[in-house]
Amino acid sequence: MNQKLQKKIHNLENIKRLPAEEFFKFLQLNKEDELLDLGAGAGYISLSIANYVKKVVALDFDKDVLDYLENKAKDKGITNIETAAGDFKAMPLASNKFDKAVASISLHEVTPLSLVLSEIHRVLKDEGIFLCIDLEKTDHPTGPRVPSLEMEAEIRKAGFSIKEMVHSPTPIANQPVYIIVAQKNK
Repeated sequence: MNQKLQKKIHNLENIKRLPAEEFFKFLQLNKEDELLDLGAGAGYISLSIANYVKKVVALDFDKDVLDYLENKAKDKGITNIETAAGDFKAMPLASNKFDKAVASISLHEVTPLSLVLSEIHRVLKDEGIFLCIDLEKTDHPTGPRVPSLEMEAEIRKAGFSIKEMVHSPTPIANQPVYIIVAQKNK
């Protein structure tokens, strides 16, 4: 593994954050669910959620990180995670395929946001649930950010109903976090 990839994986795995299971309460998981983990990285969501669902598709643009995730899943005996490398704005996935989709700290990196949200809408089944976990914009952001109210408006424009919006009391990487639970409209 090259040094750049090692550093990226180290950074992804050592971000100070809640256990991924804390977010599952927003999803009402069942064993027949097929879930999309958008921006899967080293598997923070995918590896934790795999035991609760039928299948996880881990999507990320970085094939090398996905290879790492596949090996980590194999080492843990997890067999229901598939990986897919691709662009969030043109996902290499079938329409109406997923019961749930999770984007954890990944959408603030993509512009235009409307294309990504349209793609999430496309790949979710009718009434599918989309969980958006992202970093709130502050006066002094450390990178690109999408304010929660803007994200909420964009999610609605993409054809979702907002079921819940929460500002987490626990920051991620010392930055405020918001959680939006949305449902795909028929």
